[in-house]
Amino acid sequence: MVTLPLSSQNTSPHGRSIQIRNVSHFYEHSSGHLTVLKNVSFDVAQGEIIALLGPSGCGKSTLLRLISGLETPTGGKIGVDGVRINGPSPDRLIVLQDSYLLPWRTIKQNVALGFEARNLPIDHGQIDQVLDMVGLLSFSGSYPRQLSGGMAQRATLARALVNNPDILLLDEPFGKLDSLTRMSIQNDFLKLSQSRTLTTLLVTHDVEEALLLASRIIVFTPRPAQIVDDFVINLTEPRHRDNRDFVALRHNILEALGHVF
Repeated sequence: MVTLPLSSQNTSPHGRSIQIRNVSHFYEHSSGHLTVLKNVSFDVAQGEIIALLGPSGCGKSTLLRLISGLETPTGGKIGVDGVRINGPSPDRLIVLQDSYLLPWRTIKQNVALGFEARNLPIDHGQIDQVLDMVGLLSFSGSYPRQLSGGMAQRATLARALVNNPDILLLDEPFGKLDSLTRMSIQNDFLKLSQSRTLTTLLVTHDVEEALLLASRIIVFTPRPAQIVDDFVINLTEPRHRDNRDFVALRHNILEALGHVF
């Protein structure tokens, strides 16, 4: 694991490793502080895919928001390539549980927001490529109201991918897809992540999804989230659900989750 010191000056515009140091976070509540993260520390190497598992509401999604720069931790530090995060960046993109598509724009126009937000010329070829990858090319002229929930979520994923981010933060983005589409998107995402050396953190409640996609799986306690286990996944590729090692790891992870619920 990388253990780089954190500096306040950005010396690398294409950071891909992540350092999380003693991160705690709380929100003001009517009855005081609501602590959601407590002394969380781990490193993410360039190109790693790490799945975050734990009880609902334990702070996993909050951690993604902190890494994205949408929020600032109330304690500890988060860095990219050793450089402390200071606000959002197009190099670090988050895909949330719900799709946030502009209803007055077509799907292609929604995906084009990735270019517009950075004041870049719109690359229609690249937009078509990512829409094809998520199975929406034939719906590029449709509006969000004309799509199913799963299709809308795929459009949201396409909008993130068109930015070619170095770090992708996924908050259950595949949860609303039907099982066949979900498996297809998982395979496409895995190929994409490997080909682009994309560093990814994935929040999921699906242990099998975590085992299929991740190189590590981190298990958290209930709120305030602390790390209870960190599994390194060394499975033979391509991974299969009925593989003996896959089944054994699934048992161990479910056992760890059972201890924290």
